[in-house]
Amino acid sequence: MNKQTFQVLDFLKVKETVSAYALTAEGRRRIVELVPSINLKQIEAMLGEVTEAVEILKKSASVPVHGLDGVELLMTSLNKGVALRPDQLTKLAEFLDCCGKMRRYMSDKEFIGPRISSYVNTIEELPELGAEIIRCIRNGQVDDYASKELLSIRKQLSIQKERLNEKMQQMVRSNKYKLYLQESVVSQRHGRFVIPVKKEYRNKIKGAVLDTSASGSTVFIEPEEIAVYQEQHEWMVAEEEAEIHKILLFLTGLVESKEPQLRLSIETMIHYDVLFAKAKHSRHVNGRTVALNETHYIHLVEARHPLLGDKACPFTLELGRQENALVITGPNTGGKTVSIKTVGLLTLMAQSGLHVPVAEGSSLSIFQKVLVDIGDGQSIIDNLSTFSSRIVNIIEILKETNDNSLVLLDELGSGTDPREGMGLAAAILEQLYDKGATLLATTHYSEIKEFADNHSGFLNGSMEFDLETLRPTYKLIIGKGGESQAFAIALKLGIHLKIIEKAHLITYKENKEYPLEEIDTVEKREIEKQIIINRHQRREKKVESATPKLQKFIQGDNVLLTNTDEFGIVYKGPDEKGNYVVQVKGEKISINQKRMKLYIPARELYPEDYDFDIIFESKENRKKNSLLSRKHEEGIVIEHFE
Repeated sequence: MNKQTFQVLDFLKVKETVSAYALTAEGRRRIVELVPSINLKQIEAMLGEVTEAVEILKKSASVPVHGLDGVELLMTSLNKGVALRPDQLTKLAEFLDCCGKMRRYMSDKEFIGPRISSYVNTIEELPELGAEIIRCIRNGQVDDYASKELLSIRKQLSIQKERLNEKMQQMVRSNKYKLYLQESVVSQRHGRFVIPVKKEYRNKIKGAVLDTSASGSTVFIEPEEIAVYQEQHEWMVAEEEAEIHKILLFLTGLVESKEPQLRLSIETMIHYDVLFAKAKHSRHVNGRTVALNETHYIHLVEARHPLLGDKACPFTLELGRQENALVITGPNTGGKTVSIKTVGLLTLMAQSGLHVPVAEGSSLSIFQKVLVDIGDGQSIIDNLSTFSSRIVNIIEILKETNDNSLVLLDELGSGTDPREGMGLAAAILEQLYDKGATLLATTHYSEIKEFADNHSGFLNGSMEFDLETLRPTYKLIIGKGGESQAFAIALKLGIHLKIIEKAHLITYKENKEYPLEEIDTVEKREIEKQIIINRHQRREKKVESATPKLQKFIQGDNVLLTNTDEFGIVYKGPDEKGNYVVQVKGEKISINQKRMKLYIPARELYPEDYDFDIIFESKENRKKNSLLSRKHEEGIVIEHFE
């Protein structure tokens, strides 16, 4: 497997789509790094896990893995002789709480997901560690009651600060200094209390000048008589910092003693995040697992391209029982390329442990290599023509192909003289088939259809075209090569019968009489009328598409802020100016709908009865709401973003 194959078959886009369902950065990274496996047992196990995860999501879609973000980075700070910061310890406590929620979430899922529910047994809640962190860390800082020493120091600090402040207030209110002061206020410079003194009275007050105003008219002096108090205060601050560092080192030591259990829990939670992201994507594309084999047998029932959504036209294909090569013919824009790309993409998805959008009864073979030649690949730097660049790619495919390869070729032999291109295409197909590859190729050459009919192991297919409406139906028909529709279409649109017959003679070196009844003047006029209507409709659509339409959002929608490339969750809105309140990285900001783009709708992220206060309200506010719902309490204040 190579990056070009992933790019051409849109496998990279599929992985990005799946990663959007992950709730953590590490989960998204692992999905983006997914590569197809060639181990049958491993692939079956991965698909089985996703199947169980889909069943679990049907019962409960709120998977508690949100506390995982940032924890893996935190673990890299351990065993380096450095204490963890209070915010890091708080994040770890949230993760431990999340682990407990995951254990409870999986406790009743063993009957619908026996395999993946058993993984939760590797997660240790570590209640003692979590309780100790919560006891010592409050509101992002070390709590007063983390140790008796810290409590004593902070009480003394509070008393000392009050005395210092009182002494300073006495000075600024004193008549002795009133004349010298710029204003009767106490301020701080470099963490020390100072008073603002007029420059001309600098020598009237004994003390050290710690700062000067921008205009130079005021100097900020630390009076000599309070310098001793400030020194004492700084000593006590230093004692406080030393005690805080001691407590943080103690907590860090507790975390390091549980490092193996924590790393195993983190790995399990990341696996759950990846697993449920795959399951959410499966539900989005209506995917399912498929039967797997190593015998080159492919049987796709109502297969759809996962990126086309409702626009995808299902097709059914069976290959590998007696024939291992399929040649598809049909008109341009008829869906030939999409069909072979879908086969390749679904193969890559299944081998990566992803459900694929097919109907029940589908099967896929495991291939060691998926090799593609789709698109012109023209290189200006290498000065290669379209045909030359295609041939360079074909040469590499011929080198790499073996009896465990899936090869996809689009418009093989195009870009050069039709006769030589046809001959080259036939020879390449025959060589690839002889090497044991499973082949899917598209072509316009009628001679290639004859080649496929006359060679065992080859199968013809075509994309259906409706001559009544002059439009492709995008349906794949297996076992029948596509017939040329150019003459029939031209005849329908009014080209003279004699011109059509002469064109047939030039092309096929034989005379053919086209029946006069095929020229229906009334029908021709109706078709021409329909073409004019269609052209008018296309113009109207272009005008509509050129006019930007503002998208409406609802609470819970995951949106991309186009001006900052950040993701957020819609809280409320819009107001009369089209502004929404969006929560980004824990903060609520107001942003106009013109700078927002829907990334994942709320209905795909949360169940219908989901309590959004869990996302938008702080833990303290939720506790206050709960308390007020039971009884009236004086003095409780709940702050909301407006």
